[in-house]
Amino acid sequence: MTWEPEKWVVGEGWAPVLGAFLRSETGRTLGAFLQDRLAQGCVIYPSTPFRALELTPLTSVKVVILGQDPYHGVGQAEGLAFSVPPGVRIPPSLRNIFKEVHRDLGHPIPAQGSLARWALDGILLLNTCMTVENGQPASHSRRGWEALSDALLAQVAASVPACAYLLWGAHAQAKAPLIQEVAAANGRHALVLKANHPSPLSALRPPLPFMGCGHFSKARLWLAGHGVNLDWRLA
Repeated sequence: MTWEPEKWVVGEGWAPVLGAFLRSETGRTLGAFLQDRLAQGCVIYPSTPFRALELTPLTSVKVVILGQDPYHGVGQAEGLAFSVPPGVRIPPSLRNIFKEVHRDLGHPIPAQGSLARWALDGILLLNTCMTVENGQPASHSRRGWEALSDALLAQVAASVPACAYLLWGAHAQAKAPLIQEVAAANGRHALVLKANHPSPLSALRPPLPFMGCGHFSKARLWLAGHGVNLDWRLA
């Protein structure tokens, strides 16, 4: 990765939010931090932190799936929450996501772990923290990325007429009040669904087990009621 955000392509609707963040004190501080870590020889993933914004323009957003930070292993992170490039072994959390889609909707379980097809279909795969260092999970948390992800969530809630938000785990669920308040203030419709994180450590635990949550069918049915088509197929 190199820190050259001005060269990264984003889809329609995101540039004003992104530009305002990069010009802000928080954005400048984050940029300086990343440049310093790179100068020290740190390996930072992914190479394209804004890929979710590139593949899913604001005008096409139907669903937001909120992750925490990118995968920290070699070749795993590709700028889409929970997604890995084709040919990379499917991580346990993503495998549980595929199992729940299969249980909930009957769709076949994919043989590869890229969620790019979802992104192209209007599913914003957003991490609250968009970079990480090799082998060090959450190494870039609380460095400023969270301010950008909050601004992006607020932009979706303010402008998308009907959007489903799938919040898995306590970190993602903490964003529910922001989403609901902004959507209500702007007359938008927001379906907020909460469950545990799909990690094997929490997917079956109460009070909101991920396995069996039915979020995929619930989101599809709710969006259909607002005239929005959603399929969820990957294979």
